[in-house]
Amino acid sequence: MHEVFINYRTGDGDKTAALLDEELKRRFGRDRIFRASRSIHPGEAFPEKLLTTVRRTSLLLAVVGPDWANFHSRLNDPEDWVRKEIEEAFACEALVVPVLDGRRTNRLSKADLPDALARLADLQSVPFDTQDAETGLRRVGDLVADLVPGLTDLDEVAKAEEGRSTGSVTNSIDDMSGTAVQSRDFTGDVGGTIVKDTRGPVHTGGGNIYQNSRHVSGGRHFSGNGMTYFEGDNHGGIQHRYDAADRREDDGR
Repeated sequence: MHEVFINYRTGDGDKTAALLDEELKRRFGRDRIFRASRSIHPGEAFPEKLLTTVRRTSLLLAVVGPDWANFHSRLNDPEDWVRKEIEEAFACEALVVPVLDGRRTNRLSKADLPDALARLADLQSVPFDTQDAETGLRRVGDLVADLVPGLTDLDEVAKAEEGRSTGSVTNSIDDMSGTAVQSRDFTGDVGGTIVKDTRGPVHTGGGNIYQNSRHVSGGRHFSGNGMTYFEGDNHGGIQHRYDAADRREDDGR
């Protein structure tokens, strides 16, 4: 189902209509955006296709170029397709937003419009500066996302997937007082740290810990499987069992 219908007049706004079509179908999917010159296929009856699509659409973007209101003879013709599409959108109570194409395009005046289209002059419009098309396209895209919430914004989907792919770490701590530090890769010294679990406190103290290595202290060598050497002002008792302890005098080598 097409959610957004792009209404435009050939020779006055068709280039901007094409730009909007490209951006909106990129952002919301080509099947959600209707532009006659792209969406009506060879062999299809365009009158039926146009009216059926307008009746089912949620939002009609009426691209109004600098000479749009000057086509008096066409606008006053009930069979003019630009007029018929807008009238049908009004009849179906679809949202209609005029897109003012270019800096020279002013808001529409009721005096310049046939009675059937006079309502256009009362509708809030959105400017589109052709010299800053990127900003204009983003503005219209954001407007479409707000006005048609049923659309899937593919840009937002891509951002969410990118956030998940970074592998960010999240955590929550309940009933915590004091300082908590979380790190994936940690390098440096940790001193005076208290780690608490359900079995009580563990205090690291301010000394050094040697694990599974030969260490020399006070003229003695200490080694063995599972050997751990603690040095410094560690608090509390430390017990460790050594296998095949090796103690010999230090000869200075």
